[in-house]
Amino acid sequence: MRGVFVDANESLAVIFERLAKPGDPKVRINRNPDFRPDEWPQVLDGAEIAVVDHTALPTEVAKTCAGLKHVVFLGTGARSYMNPEELAELGITVHLIKGYGDTAVAECAIALMWASSRVIAMMDREMRAGNWLREDGMQLTGKTLGLIGFGGIAAEVARIATGSGMRVIAWNRTPKRHPGVEFVTLDKLLAESQVVSLHLLLNDETRGFLSRERIAAMRPGVILINTARGAIVDEAAMIEALKSGHIRHAGLDVFNIEPLPPDHPLTRLSNVTLSAHSAFRTPEASENLIAAAWEHCRRVARG
Repeated sequence: MRGVFVDANESLAVIFERLAKPGDPKVRINRNPDFRPDEWPQVLDGAEIAVVDHTALPTEVAKTCAGLKHVVFLGTGARSYMNPEELAELGITVHLIKGYGDTAVAECAIALMWASSRVIAMMDREMRAGNWLREDGMQLTGKTLGLIGFGGIAAEVARIATGSGMRVIAWNRTPKRHPGVEFVTLDKLLAESQVVSLHLLLNDETRGFLSRERIAAMRPGVILINTARGAIVDEAAMIEALKSGHIRHAGLDVFNIEPLPPDHPLTRLSNVTLSAHSAFRTPEASENLIAAAWEHCRRVARG
């Protein structure tokens, strides 16, 4: 059984090569992070396993990939790049990797929260432009952090936030319990949280979850953090709330369109801190990610 890592950047390629073991299935590395969706059939060349980092696999393209049976997606957000149900109808199984970057993403969410509360990016931009901008920040100790969705990443966010003196409340679609976290209704979370952080997987139920109505129900002056998926939020409503000040500041690592166009409305708002979908990008998380990808490949090869 053969495989191809279809869109490896150099750092992931090096880790992938280093973690290979004797007896592993043969997986060729295509060192091209700018790999295009229409190149799938040519690059796979009949291989049964595809390891993919970030490249879309349209169903119509998958139909032309002779031999493809397994897609190992490097992360949990495969639905942003492909339709797993439609691929399953073609006999292609999509494998996800969970938990590899819980700490990395949580630390990024916390970093965005602190940067947003103290408008650090705004002051940095102004100082580089020669302006001595001094802004009052929000002191987070004693404030309420609301976590929407509660998996491994949110649990790590809760650990760090409670350690810094914040009250942590959470809402999850299924009942959960966690030390130091009060689980509440979504209405209560939106009304009481000075900071809201999103931790939902993107699917048909969560697309547009933070709707215009739910944004309006948030506490005035709230800080919004999104390290999950851009499509979970009604982007137009969020931008309006940022302009009005209903949302004090947003710290965003994910967007509806990636890469974010330079003329996008979010780039023109001073009360937004942006990062380039990089919450998971640490050496430790990359090691965990590639090790898990290899385990998927080995398991598939064993049948």
